[in-house]
Amino acid sequence: MSLSRSPSPVPGGGWSSPGLNINTSGRSSPAKSSFSGPNGGTVTWESARLKSQGVTGYPSFSTQNQGFFTRHMRRISSSLPSFNMAADDRYAEKEKLGRGRWKIPLLGRVKAMVARMGRKWKIRALIAILLLACYLLFYITPLWYYWRRTTWLGGGEKFVIILAANIGGGVMEWKGAREWAIERDSVRNKRKYVARWGYDLEIVDMSTKKRYAHEWRESWEKVDSIRNSFRKYPKAEWIWWLDLNTFVMEPSYSLQHHLFDNLDAHIYRDINEFNPLNITHPMQANYLDPESLSVVGDGNIDSVNLILSQDCSGFNLGSFFIRRSEWTDRLLDIWWDPVAYEQKHMEWEHKEQDALEQLYTTQPWIRSHTAFLPQRLINSFPTGACSDNGNDTRIHYNQDDRDFVVNMAGCEWGRDCWGEMYNFRELSYYLNRNPWERFKEDLIAVIWFKLTGQKVKL
Repeated sequence: MSLSRSPSPVPGGGWSSPGLNINTSGRSSPAKSSFSGPNGGTVTWESARLKSQGVTGYPSFSTQNQGFFTRHMRRISSSLPSFNMAADDRYAEKEKLGRGRWKIPLLGRVKAMVARMGRKWKIRALIAILLLACYLLFYITPLWYYWRRTTWLGGGEKFVIILAANIGGGVMEWKGAREWAIERDSVRNKRKYVARWGYDLEIVDMSTKKRYAHEWRESWEKVDSIRNSFRKYPKAEWIWWLDLNTFVMEPSYSLQHHLFDNLDAHIYRDINEFNPLNITHPMQANYLDPESLSVVGDGNIDSVNLILSQDCSGFNLGSFFIRRSEWTDRLLDIWWDPVAYEQKHMEWEHKEQDALEQLYTTQPWIRSHTAFLPQRLINSFPTGACSDNGNDTRIHYNQDDRDFVVNMAGCEWGRDCWGEMYNFRELSYYLNRNPWERFKEDLIAVIWFKLTGQKVKL
């Protein structure tokens, strides 16, 4: 007796569901039989069974490859936009602007995209994200200033730049509009440079007058200012003195990379290599030790405490370096000594500069710790300075070589200080343009000029 709830299409057959029939024939359902459909057509039992399963149920097992849409159905659906059909009381019934807006699941799309990526691409994407984060962190945010200052990373706190300024207008006369403009551009230039590399900037008011006996010592104050700066910045190792009429032409050059990482390759200690003063070197005396009799001192780079350059007339202190040491303390004391000043200041036309030349000429202990740099490395001159012999490749600024610093030395004596400062400032801006500025000025502006005949500054 069959327990089927409805007649089986095949006599003696039964439904395949367990418990609904007692069939020992081994067939759970007729596979090849057919029956009449509702419209009179013949329908096979197998097709009816498959159609019923596809609509009302799921297969009991999955095949190995079910097709693209079956395998990616959930990923695709999660990345599709959805509609926000919730009622919004902010809008009146007649306004339908706020209803039916797109709500794009950005996070879902990102997750789906990451899930579709292979392992290698995930690793590459992670590395790219880390590099971008480091760039933003260390070059865009203010954090890069501090890591460039630290001793174990950038080392910027080892350097202090002293800029001489006449905030009150000097001793003998007040400043005019051009002098104020020179000071403004020079100070701004140094501030940008130290902010980029993590150095300290000390702006010294050279109009502050210190009296010894009956004379003002305005220019000599750089000696006292250096000594005060060493006390103010206890971590500073080197002080770089710059006159007001100087301009850093290449702010992308750090002092470490430009000079101090390979200082021994840049300096020379034998003044005979360039000796415009014709100083006899080394000194010849029976009482001198071998170090003083040597043209290079002890030959140790760590014993160099004073670094300066020479122009056509001798020592130039518009740009020079001095290191913190006991030797430096001794030199500053003697250099600032009012006894020597009172005896020789009428003969020393260049004041403290001539005093240092006198000390170097007569004191062997100063020679053994002094080194020189080629002038264009830290102190290039414009063509108007030291121009008696024309353009000198050892002294004058060269745009093709991208000299570091230009010093408008002596511009107040018959030359236009503001004109030179302005020209070198604009040249520095032009040489240090970023790629986007070069694209605008060298391509877009040129095309516009050819089309319209009008110059445009982008």
